[in-house]
Amino acid sequence: MSDSYQRPLPILTDENRHFWQGGRDGHLLLLRCRDCRYWVHTPQPRCTNCLSEALTSEPVSGKAEVETFTINIKPWGKGMKVPYVIAVVALPEQPGLRVTTNIVDIDPEAVYIGMAVEVRFEQDEDVWLPMFAPVAN
Repeated sequence: MSDSYQRPLPILTDENRHFWQGGRDGHLLLLRCRDCRYWVHTPQPRCTNCLSEALTSEPVSGKAEVETFTINIKPWGKGMKVPYVIAVVALPEQPGLRVTTNIVDIDPEAVYIGMAVEVRFEQDEDVWLPMFAPVAN
């Protein structure tokens, strides 16, 4: 039996497949309303702005800013590496458009609110997990 940690992966559905598999092609895909052009996240069947069902997935820039975060120090599973950062990042495409993610490729103690970050993808089975790392200079 392996001592490496196996994170629980999302169950893929028709509503969320674009989000979890967009990273295969290097894109962070979110839903966008074809009627009012409002971005919708988390995946759901209707636009949260106009209630239209005319949603389609489109790529966003992949740029973001750390809005809030916490540093997890408890290993919740055997072999889980700690510490790591859980964050909510704000995307520039629309006020209030946010993604919950991990901040990677940086010492957790160096993360700060307002930090410019960009998406990276970590593949696990048939899922590409969107992680964010500090913007490279």
